[in-house]
Amino acid sequence: MSAHLNLVGRSPHGVTDAEWSARLELAAAYRLMAHFGMTDLAHNHLCLRVPGETDAFLIRNTDHFFEEVTATNLVKYDFDGNPRQQGASKLRGGGLIIHAGLLRARPDINATIHSHTPAIMGVASQKQGLLPINQHAVTFMGKIAYHDFGGFEFDMDQRAPLIRDLGDKLTALLRNHGSLVCGKSIGGAMVRHYQLETACQGQVAALSGGADVVLIAPEAQAHAIAQMTALEAGRDDGGKDWQGMLRMADRLFPDYRD
Repeated sequence: MSAHLNLVGRSPHGVTDAEWSARLELAAAYRLMAHFGMTDLAHNHLCLRVPGETDAFLIRNTDHFFEEVTATNLVKYDFDGNPRQQGASKLRGGGLIIHAGLLRARPDINATIHSHTPAIMGVASQKQGLLPINQHAVTFMGKIAYHDFGGFEFDMDQRAPLIRDLGDKLTALLRNHGSLVCGKSIGGAMVRHYQLETACQGQVAALSGGADVVLIAPEAQAHAIAQMTALEAGRDDGGKDWQGMLRMADRLFPDYRD
């Protein structure tokens, strides 16, 4: 967890220090997504595996908007959707089908983000998918999965195809739907999602004029990917960008710590 966060104002529920730190980071992430306009009313989720409980994760209450999430009102579930705290109802919908399924199937990831931003939906609906059209997109080349739309995520039989199509990747564009971004930490997933959103906004902007566009040459793509791979070797914590986001959360909506 981020060294930026401290344990001031600990949860009254008596959770471990590690879980409380996880709750703080996840609550901050929800608030930041709302601040960036990356929300869809009471839909979508960000989830984080509970430190020390590999078979449990944190998720917002399904009735809460992102801007209402706090460290305390996050809910803990097991991967079958059973609550691990009093007063919570059984998990259903995308939280169970998508997030619980992925965290169970992929022990290498700890955080999941599902979003429906207009730019991401736009690129996910284009046949060619994400193009090497800007530097934000380059780092996703060869590392992005695609999953065809099969209806709303209400049915358990939709879980296996999603897990299959994501494979060992951390990012997927869900055709005609949105995105799925994963990470070893919520900070890593948040920065990756921000970069994906920026890449998709750039692609939509570039293609909207109707003029021919310049794609980044394959050799330049390879060089840029090698640069970023060396820079991020062994890390998936969001680096200075996540630290800056956390400072932003502290300035703009410090009640996420409640």
